[in-house]
Parts: sequence; C-alpha cells; structure tokens
Amino acid sequence: MTNPYVPLLVMMGVAAVLAVGGLAASAMIGPKRYNRAKLEAYECGIQPTPHAVGGGRFPVKYYLVAMTFIIFDIEVVFLYPWAVSFGELAVFGLVAMVGFLALITVPFLYEWRRGGLEWDED
Repeated sequence: MTNPYVPLLVMMGVAAVLAVGGLAASAMIGPKRYNRAKLEAYECGIQPTPHAVGGGRFPVKYYLVAMTFIIFDIEVVFLYPWAVSFGELAVFGLVAMVGFLALITVPFLYEWRRGGLEWDED
C-alpha cells in the first residue's frame, strides 16, 4: 500500500515543472524587442494622461462589473453542489435553493436598474 498523497504530490510536481519550464522557455525563445513604449507601465501606445492629485474617482460602472462577477461567481459556487446532491436534499433543498435564488436576484435587479448590463461606451 502506498501513501494516498503520492499521486497528489506527483501531480503538483508535474504542474510546477510545466509552469517553470514554460516561463524559462518563453524567456529564452521569446522575442526581445524592447522599445520605449514597451518599457512603460502602460503599453497600449498612447501616452497616459496624469491623474488628479486626489486620485480621482472610479466610475460606478467599475463597481457594477465587480458586483456582476461576485453575484454570478457565488451563484455558481452554491448551485453546483446543490445540483450534485439534489436527489438527497429533496424538498428542503428545493426550498432552500429557491430562497437563495430569490435573494441573489435582488442585487442583480439593482445592477440592471443602474445600467450595469449596458456595455456601450459613454
């Protein structure tokens, strides 16, 4: 009998070798054409404009995108185990999930009303 953690350690070792190997290969093989724009922190080719002294304000759309990610991420995290054990949970699981989906709908509707799902440029 072998230790049950040996396959996990082997998988982690293979993943580490592939990650470090990929980084090393790209450093050795990749092109090295540096110019002034590439060495800038912001490299889209447009010179960055200076920010306000106080740091400026983020637009609300930034927070709405973050809220969208959190809403759908949490929803998937809780829906997947529920779907796997749906047969064992029976009516209690169904009622709990309907309640959860009702609660998660509130921030979704708020974001929808605030225009977070409209992706046109302002």
